[in-house]
Amino acid sequence: MFSDIKLFLFDMDGTLYLGDNLFTFTKGLLAKIKAKGKRYMFMTNNSSKSVSAYIEKLKKLGIDATKEDFITSSQATAYYLKKHHKDDRLYVCGTESLKQELRENGFTVVDNTDDTDCIVMGYDTELNYKKLWDVSYMLTTREIPYIATNPDYVCPTEWGSVPDCGSVCDMIFNATGKRPKFIGKPEPLMPLLAMEQVGVSKEETAVIGDRIYTDVKSGVNAGAVSVLVMSGETTYEILEASEEKPHFVMESAKEILEILKGE
Repeated sequence: MFSDIKLFLFDMDGTLYLGDNLFTFTKGLLAKIKAKGKRYMFMTNNSSKSVSAYIEKLKKLGIDATKEDFITSSQATAYYLKKHHKDDRLYVCGTESLKQELRENGFTVVDNTDDTDCIVMGYDTELNYKKLWDVSYMLTTREIPYIATNPDYVCPTEWGSVPDCGSVCDMIFNATGKRPKFIGKPEPLMPLLAMEQVGVSKEETAVIGDRIYTDVKSGVNAGAVSVLVMSGETTYEILEASEEKPHFVMESAKEILEILKGE
């Protein structure tokens, strides 16, 4: 099943761990992929943390990782902005971590609405009403580029879910009638950037995640093999009702480990 796959692109939360709890199979799965001479990368829509913060999080969970092991919606957003808005001053409705990552990519981040050339929305765990006010004001009073890192409605936790970037963007839409251009999954940019970086084809790439409308759809849109795992957000009721179907459905990514052991 995975004999031709050279690159495994894993969603993180809900796929390899849940909150601060690493799934028991994760270390063995990553080790087996390496032992087979294949490559894995971590692909996440969560823009609230920088790559450095993710490296630290994985280290605490017992997984060694480097910057080259990641493709994030923050990185993809920076890539898109460099191509289309490289000289724009950015108003970032996101965490300090996201702002810093954009600064490190050469962008000017501003807090004054009058100085803003482009709005960037992220999964903002530091959200406050002033940010919502500022974004609504700018979108209502003038034409301005409006970018969002990811369309996810919720972010899973150990006890349930919290609102993610997509939910906040819906709130802004209700106030302004404006929708952003989303960059992360389900758009194909993240898996395509990963394929380019590693040097593999879409046929040699598998995208694995727990959400149909982001993970699975990004794999489909990029032409890769898509694998839905039922260890996170998606229920069988959601799967049944979805028009988008993955190539494979598994209870968890542990099944990939078992398949690789047999190949």
